[in-house]
Amino acid sequence: MQIILPKNVNKIIHVLEENGFEAYAVGGCIRDSLLGRTPNDWDITTSALPEQVKALFKKTIDTGIQHGTVTILLDKEGYEVTTYRLDGEYEDSRHPKEVTFTALLSEDLKRRDFTINALAYNEKEGLVDLFGGQKDMEEKVIRCVGDPLERFTEDALRILRAVRFAAQLGFSIEERTREAIGILAGNLEHISAERIQAELVKLAVSPHPEELYTAYETGITRVILPELDAAMETEQKNPHHCHTVGAHLIESMRMIEPDKVLRLAMLLHDIGKPVVRSTGEDGVDHFFGHADVSAQMAHDILKRLKFDNDTLYTVEKLIAYHDYRPEISERAVRRFLNKTGKELFPLILKVQRADIAAQSDYQRAEKEERLKEVELLAEKIFEEKQCFSLKDLAVSGRDLIDDGMEPGKQLGEVLSELLGEVLRDPAHNTKEYLLEYSRTLRRS
Repeated sequence: MQIILPKNVNKIIHVLEENGFEAYAVGGCIRDSLLGRTPNDWDITTSALPEQVKALFKKTIDTGIQHGTVTILLDKEGYEVTTYRLDGEYEDSRHPKEVTFTALLSEDLKRRDFTINALAYNEKEGLVDLFGGQKDMEEKVIRCVGDPLERFTEDALRILRAVRFAAQLGFSIEERTREAIGILAGNLEHISAERIQAELVKLAVSPHPEELYTAYETGITRVILPELDAAMETEQKNPHHCHTVGAHLIESMRMIEPDKVLRLAMLLHDIGKPVVRSTGEDGVDHFFGHADVSAQMAHDILKRLKFDNDTLYTVEKLIAYHDYRPEISERAVRRFLNKTGKELFPLILKVQRADIAAQSDYQRAEKEERLKEVELLAEKIFEEKQCFSLKDLAVSGRDLIDDGMEPGKQLGEVLSELLGEVLRDPAHNTKEYLLEYSRTLRRS
């Protein structure tokens, strides 16, 4: 088994070996190389102590020296080199209280999370696979190294990482590993929101976001996203739907491109339905006002998970308008564009298409045709450069002040009224017409 290591990785390994130490590329980079994927980064493990590593290279950074990690800078790129180690007792379900350095590669590999990540390689020794990681990759299995209860007790984030790897790689989770997840999922409450967020995003944008079913079945979402559990348990007795709310959310994620904002919008676009559900006398379920409630709940969830403000704002806006259906007219579509803005509009159409694709077949062709008509009207509005926002209005606040208006509240009200006039009839978006109209408004 031959893996082509990057030039600088080989250089670091050779320098360490020439000075009497062992060194290997290790972990995810070896896994990805064997799977034919391009590694994001290359980690190196060595028998050399941190101070010995630093003595051999000109430029180093003490990125985690208390845990044995030194970053070596070569050609303006950083490569993490970590001393073989044994982890001490874990006190917070995440970090070992202390680490002990060891001269044995086997001891270092033994402490790793999954067999597919407990692989090491260098050109001299070839592949070191002590726990059947290569076989598990061939069989497409996620399996803990050793006792899964021990591995997950040491670091609870591994529970979520198992599902994330299954989603990214299209693997299944081995039975004992899955059972341990179900037993220890509650320990995820000890993990920081930032760490949960990072893993959830990787899962969401993976080729298999449907692994969220596994997260639900094993109790993970009960801890990190309890709103999804409520959605999974909410039926939709309505001809437009064939899934529970939660299953619809997950299925809709599969219907849209793997973009972080779009996948999060689909995950949360109906999250408020359990709150607003009502059933008519005919037995049909209704979810009046669910878009606004879902947008607010999404805001609260993303804030709880420490997402950045741009992601929070965009996802909330997409959800707020995911069920908005303008009339099939230029005027109505201009008003829609005024609400969403030109940049957000195509994303909302993508969200609406994915929503439809994850519903029942009932009236699907009509829904898709209607969406296409809205899109065509928007394209016509864009091509004709019709005005649908204040920034495209033919007059500005400065123009109104120069025409004799006093700055203040009335100025904003008049501009808003002028925009409304142009949304009704884009031909009125001329400076002459709008200044005259503004004078009429001021006299009234």
